[in-house]
Amino acid sequence: MAFVAEPIANLIGEFSKLPGIGPKSAQRLVYYLLRNSDEEAKALAEAILNLKEKIGLCSICFNITDCDPCLICQDKQRDHSKICVVEKPSDILPLERTGKYQGVYHVLHGTINPSQGIAPEQLKINELLSRLQDGSVNEVILATNPNLEGETTVLYLRRVLAPRGVRVSRLARGLPFGGELEYADDVTLAQALESRQEF
Repeated sequence: MAFVAEPIANLIGEFSKLPGIGPKSAQRLVYYLLRNSDEEAKALAEAILNLKEKIGLCSICFNITDCDPCLICQDKQRDHSKICVVEKPSDILPLERTGKYQGVYHVLHGTINPSQGIAPEQLKINELLSRLQDGSVNEVILATNPNLEGETTVLYLRRVLAPRGVRVSRLARGLPFGGELEYADDVTLAQALESRQEF
């Protein structure tokens, strides 16, 4: 960047690497930080360093946490007989916001994707199977994303979970609340029909 001080250019470059942050947004963030006090800039820097130093993975569910086991796995009020399997740690937050699920989780840290060279062995599937060995789990809920990789992972998990004697379910797919039939795509409508419920 011509005529821009090197520290400014470097920080704009680093911010631009963040998802959803383009060069203009990065530039706004840098100039915002320049206007703030030294204390605020140091607080941000320390928060970033703390994030990297103090956050790890739960040894049970592989969610990101600052304690081991994580708060969800430690919680005796939760139903530990139900495990909801998700692709990544950020998938837990929307499920928790619903207030409808009181079981525990298992984070795979990805999906099976042969085109990207991601095999089942690279995911936390063996660790999931280990959690089922003591017989205390009676349901595994598969909550992968409704795309090709998510579906491939569901098919694989169904196959390896079938002989384990646990109920395997998955999130229903279908129409979003407030959506209109005429605007729904064919796959969503088909899933809505397949997931229909009796009254």
